[in-house]
Amino acid sequence: MRLFGYARVSTSQQSLDIQIKALKSAGVKPSRIFSDKASGNTQNRKGLELLQMKVEEGDVILVKKLDRLGRDTADMISLIKTFDDIGVAIKFLDDGISTEGEMGKMIVTILSAVAQAERQRILERTNEGRIEARLKGVKFGRKRSIDRKQVHNLYKADIGATEISRKYSQINRL
Repeated sequence: MRLFGYARVSTSQQSLDIQIKALKSAGVKPSRIFSDKASGNTQNRKGLELLQMKVEEGDVILVKKLDRLGRDTADMISLIKTFDDIGVAIKFLDDGISTEGEMGKMIVTILSAVAQAERQRILERTNEGRIEARLKGVKFGRKRSIDRKQVHNLYKADIGATEISRKYSQINRL
């Protein structure tokens, strides 16, 4: 039996350090830790693909948290089935559960469904808050650094786009 580890964060600004440290503490060799810095929504997860190619029957994959492995319930079930078909178990460190045995698979399936529902509820609440803020006049996004009226006036005065761009590039550098 060999131990492997998988870690994932959603954005490049987030750090994998906590997950990797936990995997190492659980006994996974650094050379057997695979990771991705990509949203769970993306299909393109090279670290997970490499992990799938490396593991063999009898191996165990450690993952810090349930939501770090699959994108949603269907993806989680598919991954568990894929690994189970080749005789590889998955253990979730924080949750203290494993896919070993039928009860473990059932618990993981239920928990991933609950996690997916919670993610959906968070998105709904975030969107509701954004809509309410807009109704109250809150503006989102970066403030404009260029006055549109000035640009329009320069254009009307037959100054070309390149010259306008140069002019504003110099102003923004100050």
